[in-house]
Amino acid sequence: MKDISFRVGPHDFVCIVGPSGCGKTTLLKLIAGLLEPTSGYISFEQETSNGRLRTALVFQEHGIFPWMTVLDNVAFGLEMQGRRRRECLERAKSFLNRIGLQAFLHSYPHELSVGMKQRIDIARAFVADPAFLLLDEPFGSLDAQTKLVLQEELMKFWREQPKSVVYVTHDIQEAILLGDRVLVMSGRPASILEEIPVPLPRPRDMLSSDEKTVKSIQWHIWNLIKTEVRKSLSLAE
Repeated sequence: MKDISFRVGPHDFVCIVGPSGCGKTTLLKLIAGLLEPTSGYISFEQETSNGRLRTALVFQEHGIFPWMTVLDNVAFGLEMQGRRRRECLERAKSFLNRIGLQAFLHSYPHELSVGMKQRIDIARAFVADPAFLLLDEPFGSLDAQTKLVLQEELMKFWREQPKSVVYVTHDIQEAILLGDRVLVMSGRPASILEEIPVPLPRPRDMLSSDEKTVKSIQWHIWNLIKTEVRKSLSLAE
């Protein structure tokens, strides 16, 4: 990576797009502390307290535990903070009730749809209440209709429980729908080509948003990365 520098403020929702292999997932792992930077640094201005997690990372492939019920999965992050089990279960149950999943408290992952598993994974991250939520293409493997519904769910969670979010996606339109800003990455070496603000009011969706503004941002981002995308597919210009 080369000269990558950006700031995520309190309650900012920052999306990152770029061609495959440009280092988006690596960047999330560095922020999460799963990898150590070989140069430079990552700093957090706000210190966490009372066992609160600094970051929680949600991947594209759902990470819920197959041997645990939905309730236990959602409570897991709180338990890892050393909280009493009763408190963990009560908070997890309350959150699941609020998002309409009370009928599945004692279900196991094999009884759930793919979309529901991913919903549970995101719910677990929100219940754990990290300062930073890191999402690596969480809806990338879902069909278009399920993806739209879960994008709305994610925005609902975020409005009810605001936090700083860094969201990696290949979907330019999704980045515009969700983000306050879009960071456009390039590879070889990994770098940030441009940081683009999204001047659309919230709440937003693609049907009610200013279509002209959305298209303008979308084409601008595509023009920044299309050459590298074609190279990654071994396609000539």
